[in-house]
Amino acid sequence: MGFPKWQKKEENSSGTGYIYRSVKKHEKITIAGIVINTVLFVVKLLGGIISGSLALLSDSFNSLTDIISSIAIFLAIRIGAKKADLDHPFGHRRAEPIAGLVVAIFAAILGFEVVKNAFEGFFDPKPMTVNALIFAVILGGIALKLYLFILFRVEAWKSRSPALAASSMDYRNDLLVSFSVLVGIGFGRIGIRIADNVVALFIGLFIIYSGFRIGVENVDYLMGKRPPDEILERLTGKALTVQGVKNLNEVKAHFLGNYIHVEVHIEVDKELSTERSHRIAEDVQDLLQEDETVDHAFVHVDPV
Repeated sequence: MGFPKWQKKEENSSGTGYIYRSVKKHEKITIAGIVINTVLFVVKLLGGIISGSLALLSDSFNSLTDIISSIAIFLAIRIGAKKADLDHPFGHRRAEPIAGLVVAIFAAILGFEVVKNAFEGFFDPKPMTVNALIFAVILGGIALKLYLFILFRVEAWKSRSPALAASSMDYRNDLLVSFSVLVGIGFGRIGIRIADNVVALFIGLFIIYSGFRIGVENVDYLMGKRPPDEILERLTGKALTVQGVKNLNEVKAHFLGNYIHVEVHIEVDKELSTERSHRIAEDVQDLLQEDETVDHAFVHVDPV
């Protein structure tokens, strides 16, 4: 997904990382997700017990996994916002991608379960019982999941949070599952039961794919993947604007969580004093760390 510039960041007391002013907002919307998923779990569970609907009971446990995912996201946001310490001198940035992996695992489990049920339906079709209670619960769940999807998607787009982005995709998957249930109800009423299984099969496969994509993206954050060329080109251009920098002979960068650590080797006049060369290096470091993607910049001076 494409992201805009990041929100304004402020330096923490250690001087080795940054925290977002929007962390509290992230925590609030994650708590909203926990509350809504808990309500859905209770309503679906009671609705399934009262109506005797196995589908609704099964869906209630999907809401239970959503609660676990939401708690993992909340903890990741809180841990990721912690300042650097002696044991973690560059902060706790990898917490959010770890939570993203948790969401990816649950998405894959959900996808495989949908595919399995779809295949079983081809060979062992089950009678479909739909009443006003089940229908109301499904529609209410769709409305709440749509609200969560939009809320998390917009905030993830604003702040480039991998945890919130993973949550938004998870809520989108829940919407697709609910949509497949409505399709099944519609075709079941006109006697075309196989359409329900076909739609569910494709939705299940798509959910597995989206879980895989979430996983790969967050593994890249954890493994320190090289950022895109346009980011490196932008950072190179910024470093070259600093007065006293003659050239750059090396620029390297990698992700630390969803932030970037960048290392540059600047060439300066060998006749400059050590103090002046050091000041130029500090100017380059400060300028690079103003970039919305950079957590920390390491600058090495090469006299030429």
